[in-house]
Amino acid sequence: MSSKLAAARYGKDNVRVYKVHRDEKTGFQTVVEMTVCCLLEGDIDVSYTKADNSVVVATDSIKNTIFILAKQHPVTTPEVFASIIGNHFIQKYSHIHVAHVNIITHRWTRMTIDGKPHPHSFLRDGAETRNVQVDVTEGKGIEIASTIQGLHVLKSTGSQFWGFVRDEYTTLPEVWDRILSTEVDATWKWKKFSSLAEVQADSARFDNAWSAAREITLSTFAKENSPSVQATMYKMADQILAAVPQVETVEYSLPNKHYFEVDLKWHKGLKNTGKDAEVFAPQSGPNGLIKCTVARTSRPKL
Repeated sequence: MSSKLAAARYGKDNVRVYKVHRDEKTGFQTVVEMTVCCLLEGDIDVSYTKADNSVVVATDSIKNTIFILAKQHPVTTPEVFASIIGNHFIQKYSHIHVAHVNIITHRWTRMTIDGKPHPHSFLRDGAETRNVQVDVTEGKGIEIASTIQGLHVLKSTGSQFWGFVRDEYTTLPEVWDRILSTEVDATWKWKKFSSLAEVQADSARFDNAWSAAREITLSTFAKENSPSVQATMYKMADQILAAVPQVETVEYSLPNKHYFEVDLKWHKGLKNTGKDAEVFAPQSGPNGLIKCTVARTSRPKL
Protein backbone atom coordinates (compact mmCIF):
# COMPACT_ATOMS: atom_id res chain seq x y z
CA MET A 1 0.00 0.00 0.00
CA SER A 2 1.36 3.41 -1.02
CA SER A 3 -1.09 5.50 0.99
CA LYS A 4 -1.49 6.58 4.59
CA LEU A 5 -4.24 8.17 6.64
CA ALA A 6 -3.35 11.87 6.73
CA ALA A 7 -6.13 13.10 9.02
CA ALA A 8 -9.24 11.75 10.65
CA ARG A 9 -11.99 12.85 12.99
CA TYR A 10 -15.48 11.55 13.64
CA GLY A 11 -18.38 12.08 16.00
CA LYS A 12 -22.03 13.03 16.28
CA ASP A 13 -23.64 15.93 14.45
CA ASN A 14 -27.05 17.57 14.79
CA VAL A 15 -27.63 16.58 18.40
CA ARG A 16 -30.72 18.61 19.31
CA VAL A 17 -30.80 19.58 22.99
CA TYR A 18 -33.46 21.53 24.85
CA LYS A 19 -33.08 22.39 28.53
CA VAL A 20 -35.45 24.16 30.88
CA HIS A 21 -34.47 25.82 34.16
CA ARG A 22 -37.32 26.28 36.64
CA ASP A 23 -37.03 28.96 39.31
CA GLU A 24 -39.21 27.62 42.09
CA LYS A 25 -39.18 30.94 43.98
CA THR A 26 -40.43 33.14 41.14
CA GLY A 27 -42.24 30.57 39.01
CA PHE A 28 -40.26 31.76 35.98
CA GLN A 29 -38.74 29.27 33.56
CA THR A 30 -35.80 29.79 31.21
CA VAL A 31 -35.29 27.67 28.09
CA VAL A 32 -32.26 26.95 25.92
CA GLU A 33 -32.36 25.07 22.61
CA MET A 34 -29.10 23.98 20.97
CA THR A 35 -27.78 21.96 18.07
CA VAL A 36 -24.48 20.30 19.02
CA CYS A 37 -21.74 18.73 16.91
CA CYS A 38 -18.88 16.88 18.63
CA LEU A 39 -15.97 15.41 16.65
CA LEU A 40 -13.04 13.49 18.14
CA GLU A 41 -9.42 12.96 17.09
CA GLY A 42 -6.75 10.68 18.53
CA ASP A 43 -5.26 7.23 18.16
CA ILE A 44 -8.06 6.02 15.92
CA ASP A 45 -6.19 5.24 12.70
CA VAL A 46 -6.76 1.46 12.88
CA SER A 47 -10.53 1.94 12.71
CA TYR A 48 -9.98 3.34 9.20
CA THR A 49 -6.98 1.33 7.99
CA LYS A 50 -7.53 -2.07 9.64
CA ALA A 51 -11.30 -2.14 10.30
CA ASP A 52 -10.49 -2.35 14.03
CA ASN A 53 -13.35 -0.71 15.97
CA SER A 54 -11.78 -1.26 19.40
CA VAL A 55 -10.70 2.41 19.46
CA VAL A 56 -14.09 3.81 18.46
CA VAL A 57 -16.22 5.61 21.03
CA ALA A 58 -19.58 5.05 19.33
CA THR A 59 -21.26 8.19 18.03
CA ASP A 60 -24.39 7.09 19.90
CA SER A 61 -22.32 7.19 23.11
CA ILE A 62 -21.19 10.69 22.19
CA LYS A 63 -24.84 11.74 21.79
CA ASN A 64 -25.76 10.20 25.15
CA THR A 65 -22.83 11.92 26.83
CA ILE A 66 -23.98 15.32 25.56
CA PHE A 67 -27.45 14.78 27.07
CA ILE A 68 -26.00 13.60 30.40
CA LEU A 69 -23.60 16.56 30.63
CA ALA A 70 -26.49 18.91 29.83
CA LYS A 71 -28.35 17.46 32.82
CA GLN A 72 -25.33 17.66 35.12
CA HIS A 73 -24.09 21.15 34.18
CA PRO A 74 -25.45 24.57 33.21
CA VAL A 75 -25.66 24.92 29.42
CA THR A 76 -25.11 28.66 29.57
CA THR A 77 -22.84 30.10 28.52
CA PRO A 78 -22.42 27.93 25.39
CA GLU A 79 -18.67 28.62 25.46
CA VAL A 80 -18.41 27.00 28.89
CA PHE A 81 -20.74 24.10 28.08
CA ALA A 82 -18.84 23.30 24.87
CA SER A 83 -15.59 23.34 26.85
CA ILE A 84 -17.11 20.93 29.39
CA ILE A 85 -18.09 18.54 26.59
CA GLY A 86 -14.68 18.67 24.91
CA ASN A 87 -12.77 18.34 28.17
CA HIS A 88 -14.86 15.30 29.14
CA PHE A 89 -13.78 13.27 26.11
CA ILE A 90 -10.05 13.89 26.42
CA GLN A 91 -10.20 13.15 30.16
CA LYS A 92 -12.40 10.06 29.84
CA TYR A 93 -10.59 8.30 26.98
CA SER A 94 -6.80 8.17 27.05
CA HIS A 95 -6.52 7.61 23.29
CA ILE A 96 -8.62 10.70 22.42
CA HIS A 97 -6.43 13.79 22.24
CA VAL A 98 -8.59 16.46 20.56
CA ALA A 99 -12.29 17.26 20.78
CA HIS A 100 -14.02 19.73 18.47
CA VAL A 101 -17.37 20.98 19.75
CA ASN A 102 -19.71 23.29 17.86
CA ILE A 103 -22.89 24.61 19.48
CA ILE A 104 -25.63 26.57 17.72
CA THR A 105 -27.96 28.25 20.22
CA HIS A 106 -31.37 28.97 18.73
CA ARG A 107 -33.18 32.15 19.63
CA TRP A 108 -36.12 31.99 22.05
CA THR A 109 -37.26 35.35 23.43
CA ARG A 110 -39.60 35.65 26.39
CA MET A 111 -43.08 36.90 25.46
CA THR A 112 -44.48 40.09 26.94
CA ILE A 113 -48.17 39.58 27.72
CA ASP A 114 -50.39 42.34 29.14
CA GLY A 115 -47.27 44.45 29.49
CA LYS A 116 -45.44 41.91 31.64
CA PRO A 117 -42.80 39.21 30.95
CA HIS A 118 -44.56 35.86 30.73
CA PRO A 119 -43.07 33.22 33.05
CA HIS A 120 -43.00 30.33 30.59
CA SER A 121 -43.89 31.46 27.03
CA PHE A 122 -41.38 32.35 24.31
CA LEU A 123 -41.25 33.31 20.65
CA ARG A 124 -38.76 32.86 17.83
CA ASP A 125 -38.24 36.48 16.74
CA GLY A 126 -35.66 35.90 14.02
CA ALA A 127 -33.24 33.51 12.37
CA GLU A 128 -30.28 34.81 14.38
CA THR A 129 -28.22 32.24 16.28
CA ARG A 130 -25.41 32.41 18.81
CA ASN A 131 -22.71 29.91 17.83
CA VAL A 132 -19.49 28.71 19.40
CA GLN A 133 -16.63 26.57 18.15
CA VAL A 134 -14.48 25.07 20.90
CA ASP A 135 -11.37 22.96 20.26
CA VAL A 136 -9.95 21.17 23.30
CA THR A 137 -6.46 19.71 22.76
CA GLU A 138 -4.83 17.52 25.37
CA GLY A 139 -1.91 19.35 26.99
CA LYS A 140 -2.34 22.43 24.79
CA GLY A 141 -5.41 24.20 26.13
CA ILE A 142 -8.78 25.32 24.80
CA GLU A 143 -9.45 27.52 21.77
CA ILE A 144 -12.80 29.30 21.59
CA ALA A 145 -14.49 31.25 18.80
CA SER A 146 -17.86 32.94 19.39
CA THR A 147 -20.21 33.92 16.57
CA ILE A 148 -23.30 35.97 15.82
CA GLN A 149 -24.91 34.46 12.72
CA GLY A 150 -28.06 35.14 10.74
CA LEU A 151 -28.72 38.63 12.13
CA HIS A 152 -30.65 40.35 9.30
CA VAL A 153 -30.38 44.15 9.23
CA LEU A 154 -31.50 46.86 6.79
CA LYS A 155 -31.48 50.62 6.65
CA SER A 156 -33.35 52.59 4.03
CA THR A 157 -30.80 55.40 3.79
CA GLY A 158 -27.42 56.37 5.27
CA SER A 159 -25.23 54.36 2.89
CA GLN A 160 -23.17 55.35 -0.13
CA PHE A 161 -20.70 53.83 -2.57
CA TRP A 162 -18.61 55.84 -4.99
CA GLY A 163 -15.01 56.37 -6.11
CA PHE A 164 -14.46 52.71 -7.06
CA VAL A 165 -12.56 51.50 -10.11
CA ARG A 166 -14.30 52.38 -13.37
CA ASP A 167 -13.25 50.76 -16.63
CA GLU A 168 -14.69 48.99 -19.66
CA TYR A 169 -16.27 46.33 -17.39
CA THR A 170 -18.16 48.78 -15.15
CA THR A 171 -21.89 49.44 -15.37
CA LEU A 172 -22.59 50.16 -11.69
CA PRO A 173 -23.42 53.84 -11.09
CA GLU A 174 -21.94 55.76 -8.18
CA VAL A 175 -24.46 56.47 -5.42
CA TRP A 176 -24.46 58.83 -2.45
CA ASP A 177 -27.65 57.47 -0.92
CA ARG A 178 -28.72 53.83 -1.07
CA ILE A 179 -30.40 51.01 0.82
CA LEU A 180 -27.98 48.87 2.84
CA SER A 181 -29.00 45.39 3.92
CA THR A 182 -26.95 42.43 5.09
CA GLU A 183 -26.98 39.24 7.12
CA VAL A 184 -24.38 39.59 9.86
CA ASP A 185 -21.87 36.80 10.42
CA ALA A 186 -19.42 38.03 13.07
CA THR A 187 -16.85 35.85 14.86
CA TRP A 188 -14.45 36.80 17.63
CA LYS A 189 -11.65 34.46 18.67
CA TRP A 190 -10.49 34.43 22.27
CA LYS A 191 -6.96 34.08 23.52
CA LYS A 192 -6.18 30.43 24.23
CA PHE A 193 -7.33 29.18 27.63
CA SER A 194 -4.99 26.88 29.51
CA SER A 195 -7.69 24.72 31.10
CA LEU A 196 -11.40 24.18 31.69
CA ALA A 197 -10.99 25.82 35.09
CA GLU A 198 -9.78 29.01 33.41
CA VAL A 199 -12.78 28.98 31.05
CA GLN A 200 -15.16 28.49 33.98
CA ALA A 201 -13.48 31.10 36.20
CA ASP A 202 -15.41 33.97 34.59
CA SER A 203 -18.27 32.66 32.49
CA ALA A 204 -19.94 36.10 32.46
CA ARG A 205 -17.24 37.41 30.13
CA PHE A 206 -18.74 35.39 27.26
CA ASP A 207 -22.25 36.84 27.68
CA ASN A 208 -20.78 40.32 28.11
CA ALA A 209 -18.72 39.98 24.93
CA TRP A 210 -21.70 38.71 22.95
CA SER A 211 -23.85 41.62 24.15
CA ALA A 212 -21.08 44.12 23.36
CA ALA A 213 -20.42 42.69 19.88
CA ARG A 214 -24.12 42.69 19.02
CA GLU A 215 -24.67 46.24 20.31
CA ILE A 216 -21.57 47.55 18.49
CA THR A 217 -22.69 45.88 15.27
CA LEU A 218 -26.22 47.30 15.40
CA SER A 219 -25.23 50.75 16.63
CA THR A 220 -22.48 51.24 14.04
CA PHE A 221 -24.68 49.93 11.25
CA ALA A 222 -27.52 52.29 12.18
CA LYS A 223 -25.58 55.46 13.01
CA GLU A 224 -22.81 55.59 10.42
CA ASN A 225 -23.35 57.15 7.02
CA SER A 226 -21.53 54.18 5.55
CA PRO A 227 -18.97 54.96 2.82
CA SER A 228 -18.74 51.23 2.05
CA VAL A 229 -19.43 47.87 3.67
CA GLN A 230 -15.66 47.46 3.97
CA ALA A 231 -15.16 50.62 6.01
CA THR A 232 -18.16 49.95 8.23
CA MET A 233 -17.21 46.35 9.08
CA TYR A 234 -13.64 47.40 9.93
CA LYS A 235 -14.99 50.02 12.35
CA MET A 236 -17.21 47.40 13.99
CA ALA A 237 -14.34 44.94 14.43
CA ASP A 238 -12.00 47.62 15.80
CA GLN A 239 -14.56 48.60 18.44
CA ILE A 240 -15.10 44.98 19.53
CA LEU A 241 -11.36 44.53 20.05
CA ALA A 242 -11.34 47.67 22.19
CA ALA A 243 -14.35 46.51 24.22
CA VAL A 244 -13.20 42.93 24.89
CA PRO A 245 -9.49 42.76 25.83
CA GLN A 246 -9.32 38.94 25.81
CA VAL A 247 -10.36 38.71 22.17
CA GLU A 248 -7.50 38.25 19.69
CA THR A 249 -9.24 38.66 16.32
CA VAL A 250 -12.64 39.67 14.95
CA GLU A 251 -13.96 38.41 11.62
CA TYR A 252 -16.94 39.73 9.67
CA SER A 253 -18.64 38.26 6.63
CA LEU A 254 -21.33 40.56 5.23
CA PRO A 255 -23.27 39.84 2.05
CA ASN A 256 -24.53 43.02 0.40
CA LYS A 257 -28.19 42.27 -0.26
CA HIS A 258 -29.26 44.47 -3.15
CA TYR A 259 -32.52 46.39 -3.64
CA PHE A 260 -32.82 47.78 -7.17
CA GLU A 261 -34.96 50.69 -8.29
CA VAL A 262 -37.85 49.81 -10.60
CA ASP A 263 -38.09 52.24 -13.52
CA LEU A 264 -41.81 52.88 -14.03
CA LYS A 265 -41.66 55.80 -16.45
CA TRP A 266 -43.03 53.51 -19.17
CA HIS A 267 -46.36 53.72 -17.33
CA LYS A 268 -47.70 57.23 -17.96
CA GLY A 269 -44.35 58.78 -17.01
CA LEU A 270 -44.57 57.53 -13.40
CA LYS A 271 -41.40 58.66 -11.58
CA ASN A 272 -39.68 56.01 -9.44
CA THR A 273 -35.92 56.54 -9.83
CA GLY A 274 -33.33 58.62 -8.00
CA LYS A 275 -34.88 60.89 -5.38
CA ASP A 276 -38.35 59.72 -6.46
CA ALA A 277 -37.64 56.02 -5.86
CA GLU A 278 -40.06 54.41 -3.40
CA VAL A 279 -40.64 50.96 -4.92
CA PHE A 280 -37.68 48.58 -5.16
CA ALA A 281 -37.14 44.98 -6.26
CA PRO A 282 -35.29 42.90 -3.62
CA GLN A 283 -32.64 40.69 -5.25
CA SER A 284 -31.94 37.10 -4.20
CA GLY A 285 -28.66 37.03 -6.13
CA PRO A 286 -26.06 37.65 -7.26
CA ASN A 287 -24.87 39.72 -4.31
CA GLY A 288 -21.68 41.28 -3.06
CA LEU A 289 -19.83 39.43 -0.32
CA ILE A 290 -17.34 41.32 1.82
CA LYS A 291 -15.10 39.74 4.47
CA CYS A 292 -12.34 40.86 6.80
CA THR A 293 -10.30 39.74 9.79
CA VAL A 294 -9.05 42.41 12.18
CA ALA A 295 -6.29 41.53 14.64
CA ARG A 296 -4.55 43.35 17.46
CA THR A 297 -1.22 45.03 16.84
CA SER A 298 -0.37 44.56 20.53
CA ARG A 299 -1.83 42.90 23.60
CA PRO A 300 -3.81 45.17 25.96
CA LYS A 301 -3.04 45.18 29.67
CA LEU A 302 -5.65 43.05 31.43
